[in-house]
Amino acid sequence: MMKLDFKSLVLFEDDNFLVANKPPYISSLDDRNNDVNLQMLAKRYDESLSACHRLDKETSGCLLFAKNAEAYRHASIQFEKRTVDKVYHAFVNGIHEFRNLKVELPILSLNKGSVVIDFKGKPATTIFNTLEVYKRHSLIECRPETGRMHQIRIHLSKKEAPIINDPLYGGAPLFLSEIKKKFNLGKYEEEQPLIKRFALHAFALSFRSLNNEEVTVQAGYPKDLRVIEKQLKANRY
Repeated sequence: MMKLDFKSLVLFEDDNFLVANKPPYISSLDDRNNDVNLQMLAKRYDESLSACHRLDKETSGCLLFAKNAEAYRHASIQFEKRTVDKVYHAFVNGIHEFRNLKVELPILSLNKGSVVIDFKGKPATTIFNTLEVYKRHSLIECRPETGRMHQIRIHLSKKEAPIINDPLYGGAPLFLSEIKKKFNLGKYEEEQPLIKRFALHAFALSFRSLNNEEVTVQAGYPKDLRVIEKQLKANRY
């Protein structure tokens, strides 16, 4: 990961902001267990850059950086007022037909790095819409109106639509043998899941620039998500 070229991740850049397409498996900010994070790589590209929010380590997609104190403050106010429009894509277990499904379940963070639904927790709201249905899985658009830890993951889980390969919240791995009719594994081979992380991607981000113009940025899927999308489409029936 040390060889990662930050410039190749840049989706949008102006005098005040930058949006990068965060790869999976790299922390957004400083992680005590790893010496590389996206904030560090951003600083090497432009020392003025500061991450305005964070994504889970396994989550890929749009991450906003500010280039100066005024821009950072401007972004922080938007996040605080919930005027930043965040769109995530999640590949989930099961067939689901969500049409503007509004999930309002309070989230309580635990010390172990996970969360539970608990009335003592903080209010959390997510809107879900089905984008595609496959043989045994679905692609869901997720619009979190709040920014709680693991919010999308646990809200989907509570609607019996856990994200593929998210064991923390009940998501089963995806094997090609599950969806492909003529699948043959070598005699001494052990089948590996099609994706080794939970299948969640920060697809789009909309915010206001310093001159109050709306900026919308979209992030293409990384290779592992392109692979599972291709296989799910090819083996739809």
